[in-house]
Amino acid sequence: MAALSDALLVVAMLGYLVAMICYAAVYAFGDRGAVARVATRELVGAGGPPVVEVVEEVRKPAVPGRVSWAGRIAAAVLVLAGVAQIGSLIFRGVAGDRLPWGNMYEYVLAATSVAAVAWIVVMVQRPALRHLGLYVALTQVVLLGVAALFLYVPVGPLVPALDSYWLAIHVTAVAISSGVFLIGFVPAGLFLIRSGWDNGKAGFPFTLGERLPTAAVLERLSFRLHAFAFPIWTFGALIAGPIWAEAAWGRYWGWDPKEVWAFISWIVYAGYLHARATPSVKKTTATWIAVLGFLTMLMNLFGVNLFFTGLHSYGGL
Repeated sequence: MAALSDALLVVAMLGYLVAMICYAAVYAFGDRGAVARVATRELVGAGGPPVVEVVEEVRKPAVPGRVSWAGRIAAAVLVLAGVAQIGSLIFRGVAGDRLPWGNMYEYVLAATSVAAVAWIVVMVQRPALRHLGLYVALTQVVLLGVAALFLYVPVGPLVPALDSYWLAIHVTAVAISSGVFLIGFVPAGLFLIRSGWDNGKAGFPFTLGERLPTAAVLERLSFRLHAFAFPIWTFGALIAGPIWAEAAWGRYWGWDPKEVWAFISWIVYAGYLHARATPSVKKTTATWIAVLGFLTMLMNLFGVNLFFTGLHSYGGL
């Protein structure tokens, strides 16, 4: 079962890579891609059809059939990669006869599995945004690659401190919220790129903004994802966590590095939601706070486990 879990993780990573390639084809040859723009410039420069007709032509893919199939293949492969990733997590749990989030490797696998499910839901609900799967697949490949190369540990029993029913409550809630925050981070970053492009900023990465959905669409998607994840994070990190800490260590709060950074993340995300609800605060400013929140999540996951020692040192490295 452990070997099958490892094999499925490789399948998932390869699937995300294939999805990235297919989505790249959509970006390159679709109606917003380089081929379509060059063709349009050539038509105008050669005294082609009227401007109105040219605009209508640009709205169509440069290579309609192939681009359409590339997008469908990308979405299908991304879904299959997500299924393989979830399968890897399940078989990891079967191999260890326990919940499969008892160390850093398993936690990253669990959180990114939640992210995969969240993105599949977004694709179903918002088909027009499916091409953003390029950036979701890229994020998944990076995180799974880090987990496989640097965080992997063989399947084993839980350390005694984690052998509690609170693991199913506290860590599950934190993993779910972290996965949704991850998907919320993607449109947040893309919103900043798109808004920069709209405001005339040149150079990479703002040149990517031309091929992205409108800034308003990206911002609303990011807000809704963060608003969904925040209460779950509040329950998992600041309610279930302290209750488990009191049962295990005899205190609700002890300024442990993991506790401190979980609270920092909560403060930053609360600040984002407050800023987003304040009309006088620009949406770009609020979104930068959301990006900062995800950086604190990464610090809590990687930085605290790698560079600090505390009662939550269960990374397994």
